[in-house]
Amino acid sequence: MEQFGKELRAERERRQVTLETICAVTKVSVRHLQALEAGDYAELPGGVFRKGIVRSYLTAVGLEEESWLQRFDATLRDCGVAGGEEQWAEFAENVRRNRVGSERSGMDSRWIGVAVMVGALVVLGWGVWKYVLHGRIFL
Repeated sequence: MEQFGKELRAERERRQVTLETICAVTKVSVRHLQALEAGDYAELPGGVFRKGIVRSYLTAVGLEEESWLQRFDATLRDCGVAGGEEQWAEFAENVRRNRVGSERSGMDSRWIGVAVMVGALVVLGWGVWKYVLHGRIFL
């Protein structure tokens, strides 16, 4: 579990890149970068955020992303940390389900709003027409 983090740290030090430099470039906190190098993945945010931190780290250090990300995923599976593709797929499915429900109710209320606006314009138009023709609004 710590092997991946140790290799990352060794590559970073070999390339003479400091954690503060990576933090400035990626806007990832030093605390998260230290947790990544220590192999303390529970301290990192979950799911796609964890993978995004690793990807940003690799880019800032100048490492090839694909092979390192594959190794990172394998490390997560080996240590039993959730957050692989299954979690992402579940998250995406929940978002899709929630959007379908909210879009439909949003469309219904939008049409109700349009009907109310049209009704208000008709009443206003009738009032102006009555005032212009007869000089008064009520009969």
